[in-house]
Amino acid sequence: MCVSVLWITELRPAACKSDPVSCRLWPDPQMPGLSMNGDFVIGGTFAIHFYLRTEQNSYTRPPLQLQCSGSMNFRELRFARAMEFTIHEINNRTDLLPGITLGYQIYDLCSEVPMAVKVAFQFVKAGFFDNAFSSIFYAEHQVSYFATCACLSDKRQYPTFFRTIPSDHHQAAALAKLVKNFGWTWIGAVHSDTDYGNYGMASFLKAAQEEGICVEYSEIYYRTQPRSKLERVANVIRTSTARVIVTFLHEGDLRFLLEELTRQPPPPLQWIGNDAWIIDPEFLKYNMCAGAIGFGVPRSVIPGFREFLLDLSPAQALKSPLLTEFWERSFNCSLKGSSGGARQCDGSEDIRALQNPYTDTSQLRASNTVYKATYAIAHAIHGVICNDTQCDKSAKFTPLQILNQLKRVNFTMKNGFQVSFDSNGDPVAGYDLINWQFKENGGLGFVTVGQYDPSKPIDLHLSNVVQVPRSVCSESCPPGTRKAVQKGKPVCCYDCIPCAEGEISNKTGYSLNCVHCPPEFWPNTQRNVCLPKPVEFLSWDDTLSIILTAFSITGAFMAVCVTVVFYKHRTSPIVRANNSELSFLLLFSLTLCFLCSLTFIGQPSDWSCMLRHTAFGITFVLCISCVLGKTIVVLMAFRATLPGSNAMKWFGPPQQRLSVLMFTLIQVLICVIWLTTSPPLPLKNLKHYKETIILECELGSAIGFWAVLGYIGFLALLCFILAFLARKLPDKFNEAKFITFSMLIFCAVWVTFIPAYVSSPGKFTVAVEIFAILASSFSLFTCIFAPKFFIIMFRPEQNTKKHLMGKVAPKPL
Repeated sequence: MCVSVLWITELRPAACKSDPVSCRLWPDPQMPGLSMNGDFVIGGTFAIHFYLRTEQNSYTRPPLQLQCSGSMNFRELRFARAMEFTIHEINNRTDLLPGITLGYQIYDLCSEVPMAVKVAFQFVKAGFFDNAFSSIFYAEHQVSYFATCACLSDKRQYPTFFRTIPSDHHQAAALAKLVKNFGWTWIGAVHSDTDYGNYGMASFLKAAQEEGICVEYSEIYYRTQPRSKLERVANVIRTSTARVIVTFLHEGDLRFLLEELTRQPPPPLQWIGNDAWIIDPEFLKYNMCAGAIGFGVPRSVIPGFREFLLDLSPAQALKSPLLTEFWERSFNCSLKGSSGGARQCDGSEDIRALQNPYTDTSQLRASNTVYKATYAIAHAIHGVICNDTQCDKSAKFTPLQILNQLKRVNFTMKNGFQVSFDSNGDPVAGYDLINWQFKENGGLGFVTVGQYDPSKPIDLHLSNVVQVPRSVCSESCPPGTRKAVQKGKPVCCYDCIPCAEGEISNKTGYSLNCVHCPPEFWPNTQRNVCLPKPVEFLSWDDTLSIILTAFSITGAFMAVCVTVVFYKHRTSPIVRANNSELSFLLLFSLTLCFLCSLTFIGQPSDWSCMLRHTAFGITFVLCISCVLGKTIVVLMAFRATLPGSNAMKWFGPPQQRLSVLMFTLIQVLICVIWLTTSPPLPLKNLKHYKETIILECELGSAIGFWAVLGYIGFLALLCFILAFLARKLPDKFNEAKFITFSMLIFCAVWVTFIPAYVSSPGKFTVAVEIFAILASSFSLFTCIFAPKFFIIMFRPEQNTKKHLMGKVAPKPL
């Protein structure tokens, strides 16, 4: 018989890497728990027990034979028998290894590294002594059904390692996406202090960080560590604020942890399980894990497997120490005679009535990876020793040949599963998403709620999931706020701060920055929407506009009324004595001054902006020119009364008209230049008020604007000086002093206007300008025409030439 030392394993094998010559096995080989001879023997290792019997080593004699102890894992026994079933199935096939009988040696590793080391070297030694391989280091051809550590994908360290279960690299990424999918950004993490736990958790934490998930704590534990370490880990879980806990734990480590947590249950937790325990029915008794969710290898059906498991009699069980122990533990009786008070098995025991993980074939997942691993080895052997028609059991082959055949394995199982390995010795990744849900009988059960393919998003079917808990360090910031990370804490812990002025955030989430509104928009009160800014201008329906319009029309109406009265009494002395032609022109210009203020009201447009400033400038110059002409007439008239003076001939009616026209044309020229070079145009002022658009008329050329005002001011100042000089002329009705007073008010109004105009906000800038126009117009109208109008209407006896000449004696008292 040629013994091939290929084997199926759960745990990563250990090797003596320092000095292989000095490595020695214990004198007594470990005996397999299940075995059968064959042309080629396939080894298998399974963690059927949880502990290794310990002893005090005296170092005066060789240590005792290693022996497993503690409770039996019926699920692992089912895995071992799956290998046994598969080999029997292969031996019965005619298309795979025809004429060749496969045997097996199945060992219990007790979930302990020392036993794994011994069994591994025992396999190697068997192959070396039978000259099956040229070196013990080429004898480590392994196909694992349960080892998921991503470290095993490194072909530089493990060139002959293959597996039929996906690498934790994929599981870690899938768990991170699962956590992200449920919106859990604040989690706890616990993992075993082994390569499996350390590598798996490291991969998960890296993927979680990329998904924006924060970890409140990451604890590590191994079941052989002191109890104080276990208690500390349990207390961290109890006192944490994270409501989600992600694990990369071996079954044994998790069992210890759950037992400790049962003593003083923590708040309800959402458990995220790794594939080592999420599909293990042994843990369904822990109700604190209800709702647990995680990824397991896809569920499968293995035809004939259940019948094989149940085809077990007491006589068959006695042939294997493992099956004997299973029978006695399952039925609480003794097959070998009375021991420890147990009753003798009497043959009435019915294995079909058992309900335990051994007989439960409803969730065949890891059993299927054993099934695939065994077939992979059989196909590799077939590829080396068989041709199209027959196999040569005496054929000599090297480890490299077996290795190359394993790399090329690619076939479909009869239950539909594909078997192949990539360059790292890994299969195509794929998982079922498992959720622990209560069944009708009140117990927990496995429910497949989705699938995961690394190349696709997670496919979830969560209609049966009653409630999804929340686990965040800080709640999502509402619209209108941004998050500010709390000092010294992970990025998932933050305060929600209102957006700054002019900024919004319109989504509930985790935005670090708010967004500026466009220039013509402003946030609402909640700062979650940018709304168009209200446009502000002095509109016609504004109360202030209505008041100013009323004054404007009233002033114009009064000027028209006075014009009518003056025209009716145009031959009267008081009208004739005050230069009636200039008086009528002045009244006309004052009417225009009152009305030009209306051009400042309403929404600015191209035409209104150009009209309002030019109309104001020209009408006021016309008005001041008339007043200036009247003042000069008074001065000339006084000088004409002096002996030998002919001053009036130099300032008669033609000269008066020409002076008014000349002064006005100068202003017209200034306005034409202003409008030609840089005219005033509508402007949306976005700077004065942040939350309001002020629609105003931009001055265009500031020089043009101040030139218009400056020219008006110059004429007003000149008129004031001349009127001031003529205020004490010896006339009974001295118009010069009324002009002086009117110019004094006019200048005061416009001097006050400048700072008020510059500092007034928004529409009040226009209102100040209108007020200045109306105030100065009313001052001129009142001071110059009110006294005359009063005499004409209410003192007609004073409207005589003698009275104006001062020749009428005063009435006696």
